[in-house]
Amino acid sequence: MADPITPAATPGEVASGSQTRVSPLVRRLVANNASAFTFTGTCSYIVGNGDVAIVDPGPDDAAHVQALLDATKGERVTQIVVTHTHRDHSTAAAAIKQATSAEIVGARQFQPRGGGILRGLDAAHDLSYAPDRVLADGERIEGRGYTLEAVATPGHAANHLCFALLEENSLFSGDCIMAWSTTVVAPPDGSMGDYMASLDKLRERGEATYWPGHGGPVREPQRYVRGLANHRRQREASILIRLEAGDETISQIVARIYENLNPALIGAASLSTLAHLEDLVARGLATTQGAPDLTALFRRV
Repeated sequence: MADPITPAATPGEVASGSQTRVSPLVRRLVANNASAFTFTGTCSYIVGNGDVAIVDPGPDDAAHVQALLDATKGERVTQIVVTHTHRDHSTAAAAIKQATSAEIVGARQFQPRGGGILRGLDAAHDLSYAPDRVLADGERIEGRGYTLEAVATPGHAANHLCFALLEENSLFSGDCIMAWSTTVVAPPDGSMGDYMASLDKLRERGEATYWPGHGGPVREPQRYVRGLANHRRQREASILIRLEAGDETISQIVARIYENLNPALIGAASLSTLAHLEDLVARGLATTQGAPDLTALFRRV
C-alpha cells in the first residue's frame, strides 16, 4: 500500500491482470485491484521453474488466484512467501495453499499495538493469516535453482520482510520500496523511526534490482533509496518549520505542507504526518501532552 502523495509512474508494463516474465527466474502477475493506494494492482511473483515459490500471493480474488494456479500449471508450488500481512498481499495465501499444499512462510502474524479496535491502516491487516513458518532476518528458503533470504524491514508494517533472490542479485521489496510512489507509514503499527532504519539497512545492501509489491522495477536501488530517505528528511524539516511557526495540530500542518492535495488523500497525509511527529517526539525534537495521536497538540522543543 502506497502513500499517493508523490506522482505515480506510467502504469504501462504493470497493467492490471498482466502476466510477464521479468527475469530468467521470475514471473510477475498483477492483481486486478487497482486503486489510489495500490497503483495498477498488487504484484505477485512466481520464483523458479518447475518447483516454484509464489511471493506475495495478493488479494483473495478468485480471478487472481486462478491466474496464479494457471501460470504454475504443471509445476509444483512449494512455498507461498508473504512480505507482510496487509490484505492486498496475503489473503490469497489460504486458497493457494488449499489448491497446492504449499507451505506459507515469511511474515509473522499481525500483532496490534495496544489492542482495542483497529483503525486506519491497521484495519487493513489480514487477521486470518496463518503462516506455517515465520522467517527471521537472514533466514533462507531454498528451491530448485533459487534461494530467498529474509530481510527484516519494519516501518510500513511492523512485520514487514523483503526477500533477496540470491541467484539474480535482486530483492522483492514488498511495500517497503516502490518506484511509483512513496510508502505509507501509518501509526500505530507503522513506525517512521523503524522505516528510516530499514532504508539505511537496504542502502547498505548490494542488490541491483528491486521487484516491488506495486509498480515496475526499481533500478539503481541504492541511489533511489537514498532519495527516499532525503524525501522523508525534507518532510520532517517542513513539519518542524510549521511547528516553529505556531501550528499545533496535524490538520494545520497538513494544510500547509501538502498543497493542492486531493481531499480523498488527506487521511493518508495526516497519518504520514503523525508518523513523523511520533518520531520527532521520541527523539526529543517535539513535545505533546499525552500520547501522540491525530488529535494531539504538538510543539517544537
